[in-house]
Amino acid sequence: MKWTDTQRIAEALYDTHGDTDPTTIRFTHLRELVLALPDFDDDPDRSGERILEAIQQAWIDEAE
Repeated sequence: MKWTDTQRIAEALYDTHGDTDPTTIRFTHLRELVLALPDFDDDPDRSGERILEAIQQAWIDEAE
C-alpha cells in the first residue's frame, strides 16, 4: 500500500484497530499506525496533513 491508497489503509486500520475511535486520533499517532501496517510500503516522508486527514475520514466512514 502507498499513502494514496486511503481506502485500503482505512480498511486495514479498521481491521487491526477496530477498538480505536478514529475521530479522536491525532495525526502523529495515525501516521505511526499506518507505517506499522504489514502491507504498507511507501516513503514515510511522503505523508502530510492532507493525506492523513483523508485516511482518517475514510477510517471514520469505515467504522460507521
